[in-house]
Amino acid sequence: MRVGVLGLGEAGALYATGFLESGWSVVGYDPGEVPTPNGVERAGSVEAAVRGCDLVLGLTGARVALEVAQQAAPHLGAAAVYADMNAGAPGLKQRIAEVVSASSGAVFADVSVIGSVPANRHRTALVTSGPGATVVADYFGALGAPVEDLGGEPGAASARKLLRSVFMKGLGAVIVQAVEAGRAAGDEPWVREQIAAELAGGENTLQRLYAGTTKHGLRRAFELSAAADLLADLDLDAELARAVGRVHTLAARPERLHDMPLVSDELLAAHRDIATANIGDAVDRLGLLDSGIRPMWQGARAIGRALTVWTRAGDNRAIHEAVKAAVPGDFIVVNGEGDTSRALIGELIAERAKSRGVVGMVLDGAARDIDVLAEIGFPVWARAVTPAGPYKFGPGHVNVPVAVGGLVCRPGDLVVADSDGVAVVPADRAESVLAAARAVEADEAGRRASIRAAAAGTGGAS
Repeated sequence: MRVGVLGLGEAGALYATGFLESGWSVVGYDPGEVPTPNGVERAGSVEAAVRGCDLVLGLTGARVALEVAQQAAPHLGAAAVYADMNAGAPGLKQRIAEVVSASSGAVFADVSVIGSVPANRHRTALVTSGPGATVVADYFGALGAPVEDLGGEPGAASARKLLRSVFMKGLGAVIVQAVEAGRAAGDEPWVREQIAAELAGGENTLQRLYAGTTKHGLRRAFELSAAADLLADLDLDAELARAVGRVHTLAARPERLHDMPLVSDELLAAHRDIATANIGDAVDRLGLLDSGIRPMWQGARAIGRALTVWTRAGDNRAIHEAVKAAVPGDFIVVNGEGDTSRALIGELIAERAKSRGVVGMVLDGAARDIDVLAEIGFPVWARAVTPAGPYKFGPGHVNVPVAVGGLVCRPGDLVVADSDGVAVVPADRAESVLAAARAVEADEAGRRASIRAAAAGTGGAS
């Protein structure tokens, strides 16, 4: 039997090792620089990782789960089972199931992990649903994992996971905030003792929940966003779940790029003199925001890593959360739903952002106080200017993929903005796009020199 593991992070590596120990042949793929477990064949692409596999495990994180499934599906065997084990929304699992069945005829299973994989490894309890649920239950049951087979449609197992996450991730958020409050007050040991005394497992459980929240905060914030949407679909108040998600986002900083490609400081520096027009030419004009989003003052220029925000039209509560979560070098990119009736930012929030090291903001919405923005040197690109201030009620999300100016911008993507407009480069393409933009720059310089030389020659002859 052969299993393909897409994503060799902490959970992926442990599942890969578990299947190896049970006599399976294991191939893994991960675009990041993560170690390959001993005995696992490292594939160079998604296609190579899934070809010929009886079982494929999707452990990439929910943010890219659909994209990865689209890459994998055409290369799955008709008898293969594609098990998506990411903590995502039921609707996401249903879309992945459609992609898998339409492209290859393979069987899809929605699989939710219920418990700590570091603690229980491949024997961690699972809940599964969808057409491949029974087969997955047999495979993992043979490894010693308790599996609850819900049958039914893809998304049922995911809903169970999200309902549990409201409590478990909420508990982690409470622990992080309580410990940090104790630290700030100079009383951390006492606070930890009080918490540990109430937990089964005591200090070990406390530390596991604390460390997991800070290490995986960004991924769990995305999970809680899906949980909040599920609560809203059930006509329940989702505000607590959204607040817990914001705590996870804050807890993950400055490690928020732990599970995503990182644009290095060197790459940021290398882009400082690259024009957005050259970047656009280098990517076939497909990486530029629409021209309705323009600089709010002449000469504005900024380069940074995207800290993304998705907010309701005319409301900037989530932007305030993003500023609190920001680290130096962040470029806040906001999907404000294109609304221009109310300004999402003004001078005060710009001052706060600048003090946090934020290099600029891109708003698919409106701004105000633009004379002061120019005076303090804080670059902003927006769709309009209006004196009307924002609401501050939410809802909104921080560090999720956003649609802005006709493009998708993901957390950590490279953002370059100047007087011409804004370019967004996926983090994992930043180096190759830099080389291509440099080539465009060199070609234009050569042609410009030729034009000038020809003009000078003509002038001399006359």
